[in-house]
Amino acid sequence: MQHPVGSPLPPPHQPGHGPALGWSPAAHHPGPSQGPAPVPPPAPGYPTAPRQTPAPHPGPGAAPYPGSGSPAPHQPPPAQSPHLPPSAPASHRPAGAPPVPDTTGHVPLPPGGPVAVPSVPPAASAAPDPTTTTLAVLLIGPAGAGKTSVAKYWADHRRVPTAHISLDDVREWVRSGFADPQTGWNEHSEAQYRLARRTCGFSARNFLANGISCILDDAVFPDRPVVGLGGWKRHVGPGLLPVVLLPGLDIVLERNAERSGNRRLTDEEVARIHGRMAGWYGSGLPIIDNSQLDIPETAQLLDEVLSRSIASPPSW
Repeated sequence: MQHPVGSPLPPPHQPGHGPALGWSPAAHHPGPSQGPAPVPPPAPGYPTAPRQTPAPHPGPGAAPYPGSGSPAPHQPPPAQSPHLPPSAPASHRPAGAPPVPDTTGHVPLPPGGPVAVPSVPPAASAAPDPTTTTLAVLLIGPAGAGKTSVAKYWADHRRVPTAHISLDDVREWVRSGFADPQTGWNEHSEAQYRLARRTCGFSARNFLANGISCILDDAVFPDRPVVGLGGWKRHVGPGLLPVVLLPGLDIVLERNAERSGNRRLTDEEVARIHGRMAGWYGSGLPIIDNSQLDIPETAQLLDEVLSRSIASPPSW
């Protein structure tokens, strides 16, 4: 059915035929040789208005003024086809049309790449200030060493944007099917730990690519260098600065006793993990014994250790 007035609707989009960009209302009006479109008769019972002779149909590119038979002056074509959504790719926009501004609020982010080793400053210059330098820090320690508390405090009190990425928090994103190591270490818990480490490394690289420092915490064992420290080096990059937080066993047991939920371990498990962590002595990594230090004092000592690590990165 053809409407008596107005432009007909655009043809429906058919799969495989592309968008209807070249459709023109004038191309679907009857030309001068065909005559004007017939006006359907009025419905019975309605008054009949006097029939008016329609004005000649204007040529393509011109539209009549409402209520007159004279064509409108030539108007420049619109910048974009009215049937093209703003989000259409540039290859589908008409030639010569200006790019459509992005109004979705999306902020393009630079890609995250491996973190490079910090450049060693000249001997005559002062060591860089770790509180204002973009850093990637890995805080290592047994359960109950205070890694999470120190990492949060250190990130909260820096003078540059800093993120704290907790391995345990990311690991517990899994709700249904969570492999709790307290119920027994198996291939499922091992796989979820590996997945959490890769996720943390991916997040760290994205933060660092956008100028935001990050500190990660994990109980990395020195006797598993491939999946432990070596894995973090692959996930984040060679510029990652590892620091070991290793208080005495009595302090670790006392702090673990204050925990609740699936993060509280048995005393036997805590002692076993602490004994394995002793292998970091002699590894060349900086070690902080925070047995007699509170959280702010430990964070201050961490800045001092990081300042030395930036000036002379450890080999690992």
